[in-house]
Amino acid sequence: MTDVPLDMDLRPEVHGFFDPATNTISYVVRDPASTSCAVIDSVMDIDYAAGRITYGHADQIIAFIRAQGWQLEWLIETHVHADHLSAAPYIQAQLGGRIGIGAQITLVQDTFGKIFNEGTEFQRDGSQFDALFRDGDSYLIGTMQALTLHTPGHTPACMTHVIGDAAFVGDTLFMPDGGSARADFPGGDAGELYDSIQRVLALPDQMRLFMCHDYGPNGRDIQWETTVAEERAQNIHVGPNATREGFVALRTARDKTLGMPRLIIPSLQVNMRAGEIPTDASGRPMLKVPVNGL
Repeated sequence: MTDVPLDMDLRPEVHGFFDPATNTISYVVRDPASTSCAVIDSVMDIDYAAGRITYGHADQIIAFIRAQGWQLEWLIETHVHADHLSAAPYIQAQLGGRIGIGAQITLVQDTFGKIFNEGTEFQRDGSQFDALFRDGDSYLIGTMQALTLHTPGHTPACMTHVIGDAAFVGDTLFMPDGGSARADFPGGDAGELYDSIQRVLALPDQMRLFMCHDYGPNGRDIQWETTVAEERAQNIHVGPNATREGFVALRTARDKTLGMPRLIIPSLQVNMRAGEIPTDASGRPMLKVPVNGL
């Protein structure tokens, strides 16, 4: 899987922050040997109908980190989200840290730069981010080494971040009773998603897995932590006896029944810019609505 050894004896401190408006879980991950931490998949609040941006969810995370006296070193995006807006620049302005995403962000920027008819001033080289990760790269959060695994399928830029005995899988997997995420967005691929899930399931059985979303299937309480062993044994899409062919057929049929996420239009424009809101020619924050473009 990778030449970088996994340290299953390292147990980072993980705190989840659930956003009910988008069913997103943001994480603060702390190095137990220092005060260094990272934020994974932050959320910026938007009242789309009113065109109003606020920061209540991000402010909770900022207040928590400050109360603990921790030092923020990284703001990680597991992928370009289509269902919520990133608050990474807002948090960075108050707490510091570097914003990182998978290197395949350039493919996402090229695809959606065309859909949103972005001009030449929109750079499609990932330069809006502080760091671009490739498969097998590593970075430090204090003394903790984090490892990046390229796990495409939901989007081309999806990465799983493995930090000690914890892996943050983005939308590659849901909780076992939730299955997997859709693969029908531009650049998505159900076969690639299956292969990426197998990479995650090849991690040690006791590896903790942290989800980016949970929707409480069948009315259960929201959950966001499971293990590789539990996913392998119980996941309704890729559990025992699942095959690549069967998964592709299931995912393809299911995706045809799904509507576009409620916030996909603002989310893509903001998130492909590392959380910055685009502006018009006069410098005013402004979002576009491509007609029949998605």
